[in-house]
Amino acid sequence: MTSIALGKPIALGRTAEVYAWQDNQVLKLYFDWCPPDWVEYEAKVGRIVHAAGLPAPAVGEIVEINHRRGLVYERIDGVSILDVLFAKPWQVTQLAREFAQVQAAIHACRAPELPTQRADLESAIRAAHALPPDLKAAALRWLADLPGGDTLCHGDLHPGNVMRTSHRAVVIDWIASTRGNPIADVARTLLLLTIGNPPGIRARVFVSFLRRSFCATYLHRYFELRPGGRTQIAAWQPVIAAARLNENIAGEQAILLARVKAEFERQRQSL
Repeated sequence: MTSIALGKPIALGRTAEVYAWQDNQVLKLYFDWCPPDWVEYEAKVGRIVHAAGLPAPAVGEIVEINHRRGLVYERIDGVSILDVLFAKPWQVTQLAREFAQVQAAIHACRAPELPTQRADLESAIRAAHALPPDLKAAALRWLADLPGGDTLCHGDLHPGNVMRTSHRAVVIDWIASTRGNPIADVARTLLLLTIGNPPGIRARVFVSFLRRSFCATYLHRYFELRPGGRTQIAAWQPVIAAARLNENIAGEQAILLARVKAEFERQRQSL
């Protein structure tokens, strides 16, 4: 274990901070509450997707700094699609199309070494303490009835995870990647695009407009590139919401639970 003064992080997430590192690299340093095996797993997944030729940063060594474990990555000099979107909202159509093209390219790949999406979702639903037993059982039934697959799925793709560089788009944060149904991955992306609201009425109106425009263009372009399956999105959405509850993100629980309940009531009334 090494003690180092790291300075100010260049990025901050729920589970880790990112610091500038040596030789055009960055250090993703997990918080000390994260399980130690997360680093090994992220390194394994990162090497798989990079070896597959996907637009992902190269993975370096695992390190232990200041009683925390971290992973060294190739440094990507660019700006996320999310940051560009808020800086230049008039580019929303172009950005949404680029984003869709990135996801479609991911879904054209296979990664048989990765765990299955179905097992990952089932585990998350079972562990979601906010789900009452009847809704949990229903969500597991819905999942069992949906088709599987062997497509590479990012599992957490949103505009903040796609970096625009001078010559290509690079996708980061692959730790949730699985092999499964690409439409489930699209449903997860839609959930991430539509959940949560900024404070202030003017900000909410602005974000709502951007979301509607971005989502519509994103879906249109994605299904131009990968036709078929669009009608499955609605069936996947309550399952994805149920699994997301296991992440215990402040401010989301009530919204997610309401989405699962709405599907539960809709199906009960249709009997």
